Formats: sequence, structure tokens, C-alpha cells
Amino acid sequence: MAFFSGPVGLGVKFLLLGLVNAIAIWAGAILADRSKWIAVLVLAVATAAIDAIYLSKRAMPAKFLVPGTIFLVAFQLIPIAYTIDVAFTNYSTGHVLTRAQAIDSIRQVSLTEPANAHSYAMAPARDAHGKLALLLVDETTHKPYVGTRAGLKPLAAGELKFAQDTIQSAKGYTLLKGAELFTLDRVLNSYTVPAGGGGAIRPQGVDSAVDLAPTLRYDARADAFRRISDGRLYRDNKRGSFVAAGGDELEPGWRTGVGFRTLKRIFSDARIRDPFLRVFAWTLGFAVACVFLSFALGLLLAVTLEKKIRFQRFYRTVLVIPYAVPAFLTILVWGGLLNDDFGVVNRIFHLHVPWLFDANWAKLSVIIVSIWLTFPYFFLVSLGALQSIPGELVEAARVDGAGPWQVFKRITLPLLLVAVAPLLIASFAFNFNNFNNVYLLTGGGPPTSDGSVAGSTDILISYTYKLAFASGKGQDYALASAISIFIFLIVAAIGGVAFWRSKSLEALR
Repeated sequence: MAFFSGPVGLGVKFLLLGLVNAIAIWAGAILADRSKWIAVLVLAVATAAIDAIYLSKRAMPAKFLVPGTIFLVAFQLIPIAYTIDVAFTNYSTGHVLTRAQAIDSIRQVSLTEPANAHSYAMAPARDAHGKLALLLVDETTHKPYVGTRAGLKPLAAGELKFAQDTIQSAKGYTLLKGAELFTLDRVLNSYTVPAGGGGAIRPQGVDSAVDLAPTLRYDARADAFRRISDGRLYRDNKRGSFVAAGGDELEPGWRTGVGFRTLKRIFSDARIRDPFLRVFAWTLGFAVACVFLSFALGLLLAVTLEKKIRFQRFYRTVLVIPYAVPAFLTILVWGGLLNDDFGVVNRIFHLHVPWLFDANWAKLSVIIVSIWLTFPYFFLVSLGALQSIPGELVEAARVDGAGPWQVFKRITLPLLLVAVAPLLIASFAFNFNNFNNVYLLTGGGPPTSDGSVAGSTDILISYTYKLAFASGKGQDYALASAISIFIFLIVAAIGGVAFWRSKSLEALR
């Protein structure tokens, strides 16, 4: 302590503060470049406060509170606030861009090749600054051009050498060849050169390009897209899309606030409501079954091994092994053991049980594996709680004529619940959101007959994950965030009631 409280400690303090300020300057530059001025202000104030606190000799409590507060805000409060914010938007596949980006994207998507389109011989090249450009020669007029994302520029005679239908060189440009040329296929697929009248020139492969004409034109005054062929208007529907009178929608849309619309969808849309209620019922049953059965098994083993028996320490050690092994490894091993075709369980017992591919058996499998992973925890907790029960109470009950069951029911279990009840509530909340046990074992499957992304064993958290990332039908981040809010409210309500009811056990102390 003396070593770090002198010049060395002061040097370490200035080093760490310098690192914090350097990160803040770097982040501030990025935020300023994106015009996030409120975030820049918050960052500046927070950095100045950190410097003031750690350079002061008086703010000793704050020096210990600041790190924890920063991590609390960064990893708890901000994600919660962001999740709530997303739930009130339409953030989903097709609605991830800003409005300006969506308008530009619709313009690009509407570009098609007209019947009388001009064709160009093309050669990708880099200018003196290393930026990509397209060297073009009109195949009809043989006029040379250079095209960039900024527009089309004609080249003077002699600046470009064109022979045998191939662009061979251009003054001030380096033609791309070999491997570098053929790694640009993705870039060229989306590269367009703006042309007159809202049209553009787009590469076709690596050696040709073609004129494209728009089928839609954006009318800034009307704030709508107009289809050029028939004048049909696509107006902003105030929900992140341009929609025509008949309901025809242009893609992509943009992210925007929709109020409580996403939250209402959970109960008003049968395609969402029915899977949600089904999954909620199974989630509740799964959590209750896992907690009750794991606690019952753990308590039974704790009562049994509390007594002095032969090899007592060995048995206790063996029972803790499932808790000591990482859960994700155990779950994957169980997935192999319960496999229909080559699983050890079916082979040893000569069974033909579809443990993971039948809805009911899959649910039973998930519960069994969850009990296997959880009962050692309750075994350890119960064993410790049993040893804390005064032996005088048990002896007094036996003197009064109470049998083993009456002693357990009237004395052991009530006193045990005083210590274990909060842990049971916490375990329920954990199993209510036990993503790993479900997703790693069954993937939420097997599929159901209603066509929903929610499988037979999906619980709310895995259902939310599928909606947000792995549905295969487009990601719906807003809906997933809305369901996350309901998960929090459900767990908070059940936990609050359980803690309130558990207060009655305090009288037993």
C-alpha cells in the first residue's frame, strides 16, 4: 500500500486518467462527426466530473462509487432504456434505415434497364487519390467518360486509349487488373453513377455497364413517390413506409416511432398472440417444475446425507459434479445421450423414444436436463440450512412424541424455507429466462403445426431471440423488445408477490 500511495500511485492515477481522457476525445470526435451533440455534451461533462473527482483529495467515497456507477449505467441502464425505446418503434427487417437512406434506396431499387438503353465498355480504375472510378466508352458514339458516385464526367480526346473494344489506359487513372479486379464484384454490384433525369449507369460484370432509368420519382413537395408510367402516388403512411392507395408498399421502409402499436400487436394479432400465450404457459410450467423438482430432489439428498453414513464425503462430492461442470457442455452432452438414432439412453435401455423430436418428450427432456443441472445447487443450499437448525428443537419435538415426518413437516421444512425461500424465487426467475437449457438442447423445437417461429419447447426468452435474430422470416427487433418488457413485468410481478408471501416465514425465526 505504501508503494502505491506515493509517486508510483500518483503516476498510475495520471496514466489511467490520461487513458480515460484519450478514449473520451476519440469518442467525442466520432460523435461530433455524426452530429450527436447531446452525446458529446454528456461525454464532456462525465469526463470532466471523473477528472475532478480523482484529482480531488476530498471526494473519497465518490472515487469508489464512480467505477461501479459507470458500469451500471453502461451495462444495465442503457441497454434497458434502448430496449424500451426499440419497443415503441417499427425496427425490423425492411425498417432499419433512416428516412433519407430509405428514399435513396428506393430510388436505386427503382432503376431498371429501358428498351433503348445505352451500353458502355467499362474498366474499373483508381484515381490519383486511390478512389474507385469507372472508365466508360459509349458503344454507340465511342465518347469516353469517367464515372464516380458523384456523377458522369466526359474525358477529352486522347485522355483515354480504347482499342479492340477494350479500354487499355487513361491519363491520371490506374486500371485494376488480376485478383484486385475480381474481388470488387460485390462493390460493383451496388456501384451506380448518377446520370441525368434521375437515371444512373450501373456495371454489368467487370467490363461493361448500362444506362438505367427510374420507374419511380420522388416528389419533395408532395413528400411522395410517383410512378412514372401511370402517375400512381406512394405516400408516407406515418409508420415508416411509402404506401399507395391500394395498400401497395415500397421497400425498404425506415425506422420510426409507432407508439404502443408494437405492444398492442402482441394481443391484437392472433399470429402473435396465440404463440405468445402458448409459450408463456409452457414457460411458467417449465420454471415451476424445474424449481420444485430440483428443490425436492436436492432436499431429499441433503436430508439423507446429513446423517453419518459410510462414504458420506464421497457421495457429497459426486452429487456436486453436475453443478461444477460448465452447463453448456453438459447440455450438449445430454443432447447426444438423448439422440433418437445413436443416443446412449435409447441404446442401453433398448428404447425407441423420440426424446428431442416429439413435442411432449422434448419438454420432458428439457425438464430432466434442467433438474440434473440444478439439483446440486439446492443440495448444497439445503445441506447448509439443515446444519443451521438448532438440534434442541428436534430433540424437544421427539420428546413430545413427534415422528420423523412430523418433525420434518413442523420444524425442519419451515425453518429451512426461511433461508431457502429467497433462493427459490431467484431460481424461478433464472429458469423463467433459462435460454441455454432450451436452445442448446432442442433449439426450441420440434416445430409446431401453426407455422409460428416458436417451437414446442421454446420459452419466452428463446422465442424472443428467434423473433429478433433467428426466425428465418426476417428480424423483428421491435416485437422482440416489446416481449422482453413483458418478460420483465411478469418476472417482477411473480417475484414481488413471492417475496411478499415469504415474509410470513420471518415469524419462525
